Amino acid sequence: MGPIARIITIVAGLAGGTVFSQAPEFAQQYRQRIGGAIDELRVIVEDFNTQAAEHHLDRQQALNTYAQSSDDFLRDRGVSMQSTISRYETLLSQQLHLSTAAPVAKPFVLLRNADDVVFANTWRDFVPGVPVSFAGLVWGAIGFVSGWAVAALLGLGARRVVRGRGAYRQVPRV
Repeated sequence: MGPIARIITIVAGLAGGTVFSQAPEFAQQYRQRIGGAIDELRVIVEDFNTQAAEHHLDRQQALNTYAQSSDDFLRDRGVSMQSTISRYETLLSQQLHLSTAAPVAKPFVLLRNADDVVFANTWRDFVPGVPVSFAGLVWGAIGFVSGWAVAALLGLGARRVVRGRGAYRQVPRV
């Protein structure tokens, strides 16, 4: 493999590594969004359950009351509420699976059953965990140069100490 091919291979490897390294960060941001969605849906579902209980109904009985209504609006409202409850329960299940999965497996758990709305919003607002923005690359370069300089200075100091000891040992005895 020629030098240009090696450079292209290294650049492609670094690019692939950078892109794929974002999967856990995306899963984390998705998980945070699920938490927010669950918090909001919980308010709606608990309010529905409370109102049903005030009328001596459980959740399913209240939904059946909507479904059996002769009013189109109330039937549609019942369908909408059932959809909200189902989504709430699905997100709760996904949150549980994400929280119990190994960190490396979380992106796979997310992809298996992602909520379309949460996924789309997470993608829209996604902020990479690796500095791939211009500002991030600049600060990454500053950090690289700083780390390299510290390592070089420490290495230089260590070499001087070793050289000094070696020179001391080689002094002839009289």
